[in-house]
Amino acid sequence: MLLELRSVSGGYGPVNVLHDLSLGVTEGEVGVILGANGAGKTTTLRAICGMLDDIRGEVFFDDGDITKDSPQATARKGIAHVPQGRGTFGDLSVEENLRLGAITRKDGGVRSDLDRWFEAFPRLAERRNQAAGSMSGGEQQMLAIARALMSRPRLLLLDEPSLGLAPLITRDLFARLGEINRTEGLTMLIVEQNAGLALEIAQRGYVLETGSIVVQGTAEELSADEDVRKAYLGF
Repeated sequence: MLLELRSVSGGYGPVNVLHDLSLGVTEGEVGVILGANGAGKTTTLRAICGMLDDIRGEVFFDDGDITKDSPQATARKGIAHVPQGRGTFGDLSVEENLRLGAITRKDGGVRSDLDRWFEAFPRLAERRNQAAGSMSGGEQQMLAIARALMSRPRLLLLDEPSLGLAPLITRDLFARLGEINRTEGLTMLIVEQNAGLALEIAQRGYVLETGSIVVQGTAEELSADEDVRKAYLGF
């Protein structure tokens, strides 16, 4: 496993959100975390990134214990987190936002990576000199993802990437994520309400309820599970 959570519990101050949570993602695959609002999905990503006030259990990344690491330390080890709300810098241009994603890199490949992600996200290439804040929500989401990719992560964490986006834009976004996984071999862990689309590009899935995993399996198994279909897929 590239990423493994072992019996993780924790939350914020006195509020315990996660309860004995264990999950993993193998290198090169896409994992998806499903569940209703308040199930603990976002908190799970925060546990991985070192953003919880209180955490018990163990989080391993590439066989190293990162349970107590800071967000800065996990980022340096190759974990990129795209939170809800996108967090782009509205007054900066698209290209300036992307360059910020590579700010800690010391190699000489930033220019080639800019070209690489402009090719993968043509709308960003068309708007490379445009202020990020003037773009649509879908374009800003693409920018947030591309900015994270500029750090050359080994693991990409995505928190509700379809939030607030139109259905056609959401489908296009997931198609691009699936293509990046196939061509780059990039490992991803996605929290997503649109379970159908997420499972289409995933290999492994987990369903959370009140901070605990209630169902897990391959994407095919979850898609075929009648209870999962009724609760999260709408059929």
